[in-house]
Amino acid sequence: MALKGKKGAKGDGEMSFLEHLEELRWHIIRSLLAVVILMIVAFCFKNVLFNDIVLAPKNPTFITNRLLCQFGHYLAQHLNLFQKNPDVLCINTKPVNLIAIKMAGQLTTHITVAMVAGLILAFPVIIREFWLFFKPALHSNEAKYARGAVLASSLLFFIGVMFGYFLLAPLSIYFLTSYQISTDVVNQINVRSFIGTLTSICLATGVVFELPIVAFFLTKIGVITPTFMRKYRKHAIVVIFIVAAIITPPDVFSQTLVAIPLLILYEVSIFISARVMKQKTKDHDTFMDDDTSAKTETTTS
Repeated sequence: MALKGKKGAKGDGEMSFLEHLEELRWHIIRSLLAVVILMIVAFCFKNVLFNDIVLAPKNPTFITNRLLCQFGHYLAQHLNLFQKNPDVLCINTKPVNLIAIKMAGQLTTHITVAMVAGLILAFPVIIREFWLFFKPALHSNEAKYARGAVLASSLLFFIGVMFGYFLLAPLSIYFLTSYQISTDVVNQINVRSFIGTLTSICLATGVVFELPIVAFFLTKIGVITPTFMRKYRKHAIVVIFIVAAIITPPDVFSQTLVAIPLLILYEVSIFISARVMKQKTKDHDTFMDDDTSAKTETTTS
């Protein structure tokens, strides 16, 4: 493996395997450093991190809970829906009391949440560092078209995290905290369980929203084509609903809420794959024309 554009210790234009490992190590170190710095920042803002962000979705005043309740009242008043129960869309109206069952539980929870926050905030830095590592191995035209991948992947990740936080998290909290197998069983939610559910939902949606970026690079290396994606669209729909079922509580509404944007992203991925294939065909034709011209000139001379 030789990366173009980078020179080894002897200036031979190529890097050895050990030099590659050394280069990768520094990219990983810078990524981890960014995570640690942002983790410390998040740790210092404990009240904002927990009261305004992590614990907010379980409160009636959370924006999603308020808007759903107002929407239900609007339907009841103006469209004569839910007349018998206008509060049918009001979720998380009852307080959810969280408990810590270990002496150091709240401290370890604080550290864990700060670490997750640092990882989410440092995502653009991590993507950029790995992009800088692989960039020298790309041709100039490939690097040009992949340059926006760092920004695009970061935006898609944050959109996915926000989607999970503002839409899926409140619905999941309401469903899981209000579900009872019997009135004799009282829900006493462990704070670690609550935060684990919240972070897994947000991180999972952030990752699955990277589908167009994955399609871009898989098309670039020839693993998939737009024809392949169109042919197996029905299979992809089944897989999407399975993924939606995994990252959401077991109710049809939440699964559909996740599946719809994923289906849209799949169609976007087909479009991106088609654009990549079109560019690859254009580059190939240009290369063949240049090669033919060079051979003709050589023959003439």
